[in-house]
Amino acid sequence: MTADLPAPYTTLAGPWREDLLAENSEFLAFADRAESPEEALAQLAAFRARYPDATHHCWAYRIGRLYRFHDDGEPGGTAGAPILKAIEGQGLDRVMTVVVRYYGGVKLGTGGLARAYGGAAAACLRAAPKTEVRPRLTLWVTVPFDHLSRLYHLLGSLDAVRGQDTYGAAGVTLEVSVFPEDAPDFVAALQDATRGAATADPHPPAS
Repeated sequence: MTADLPAPYTTLAGPWREDLLAENSEFLAFADRAESPEEALAQLAAFRARYPDATHHCWAYRIGRLYRFHDDGEPGGTAGAPILKAIEGQGLDRVMTVVVRYYGGVKLGTGGLARAYGGAAAACLRAAPKTEVRPRLTLWVTVPFDHLSRLYHLLGSLDAVRGQDTYGAAGVTLEVSVFPEDAPDFVAALQDATRGAATADPHPPAS
């Protein structure tokens, strides 16, 4: 039951914006939580629609093991990669960051661009409110009918989230979500409360 437990991670509590001015170029940095690449790219599309006249819309996301970044016409490695580095430097996960640039007429050079894009992203991510997410582990708990009240009493005494229940001929199967570190104690308490009659499986029952 402990092989594939999800790990806690830090992400953003909500969207945030910070602006930076470098040699008359405006850099507008936006960051928000994104649970999937599709959600991240939808945020990008929204920024492009909101700022259609911007010179560049550069971006990066980190979602678990997945990441992407894009320079959107800036010299390679001067925009998307520094934005991604800013995300990783803050130790964040499931985050999309877009930096919109309005060209101010002065060329910054590759080093100046990297500092501006990375600096704008870093300032935005540092200021943004953060939250720690502790994923829960779902267990499918099956108990005979005569032990059902004991299960409900146990759930009421623990930090557990009750999900869908399914009734069968021998009893009830209930989805229970607990924090991974609480799972062993929950299973032990379940066995004790039901005198060994209950089972807890991290895999859903075959339909």
